[in-house]
Amino acid sequence: MKLRNASAAFALMGASALVLSGCAAAPEAEPTETAATATETAAPANDYLACAVSDEGSWNDKSFNESVYDGLLEAEAQLGIEINDAESVTPQDFGPNLQAMVDANCDITFAVGFGLITDVNIAAAANPDMNFVTVDGYVEEDNSNLTNLKPVNYLMEQSSYLAGYLAAAYSETGIIGTYGGVNIPAVTVFMDGYYYGAMAYGAENEVEITVLGWNPMTQNGSFTENFTPNSPESKALAATQLSAGADVLFAVGGDQFGAQSSAIDDAGGNGVIIGVDKNVALFSPEYSEYVLTSVEKRMTDAVYDIISELSAGGAFSGEPYIGTLSNGGTGLSPFYDFDSEISDAVKARLVEIEAGINSGEIDPLS
Repeated sequence: MKLRNASAAFALMGASALVLSGCAAAPEAEPTETAATATETAAPANDYLACAVSDEGSWNDKSFNESVYDGLLEAEAQLGIEINDAESVTPQDFGPNLQAMVDANCDITFAVGFGLITDVNIAAAANPDMNFVTVDGYVEEDNSNLTNLKPVNYLMEQSSYLAGYLAAAYSETGIIGTYGGVNIPAVTVFMDGYYYGAMAYGAENEVEITVLGWNPMTQNGSFTENFTPNSPESKALAATQLSAGADVLFAVGGDQFGAQSSAIDDAGGNGVIIGVDKNVALFSPEYSEYVLTSVEKRMTDAVYDIISELSAGGAFSGEPYIGTLSNGGTGLSPFYDFDSEISDAVKARLVEIEAGINSGEIDPLS
């Protein structure tokens, strides 16, 4: 049985970890200076108002809402812009919250999440002189002529494929698990890549790998049917998969790290987590002893970069931003205290796989 690091202390500078894009092992990175830490440096005032509307949940969801808000706050601290925001509690809040940003005369408004797609399309069509960004969204077919709505999307199957390969390599049972919040493409794309990466490891090493919770061929699997942080449904699914032999869990539903770690403890401690969206071990160190790696969806960087360009006088473009492994929009987090438990051969193979995905030689959806 592999042993997790029993220490809850998070040794930020103490271990080396694989940085896949650098093709070698490297020391852990310091946390990026984001909204929460960037207030020490005063930036010149900039007459630019950047706004955002959250999906259900809150800006403190330790997941995609928070990642976008971090980008907003970082832009405020580093660029000297003004910001405004509105949190959505239910889908009925989406339209009114977007209208509130219109009424505030925002220079740019980010609508966060798959759920806001229709509402932000309506807002953009009704306000052609204002600019909007749909994170995890798209321009609907009826609005194909819109030039003031920019989609921000990510090929999350790429980094998730790496995570699935790693999970299969790490597992001692040959059984790994995944489950999602809701069965929507923005969620299941992670699960697709995870499945196929795990299968690739099994095929290369002639071992049987089982992925619980998702079948990409039928697009059926296990879902909590909500994105409530650390929900009872999440813990129940984690416990079910652990009892079926899974020793690596990948929940694609926001902050489920407490639910998963609690289920692992209840099952005797033989299990690890793959985090989602953010570098979970770094930014939620209370879970670091459980986190093998995280599949990062680097929305903070995209939000900051868009605001930086526009607030400096750049022209708005409705061309989509697509985050990939090659442009750094997504990737795996360092392995931190688990680094010594991952063989050099697996690390080297992950580097090769990333290069293959970038070149098109490897399809992470097959």
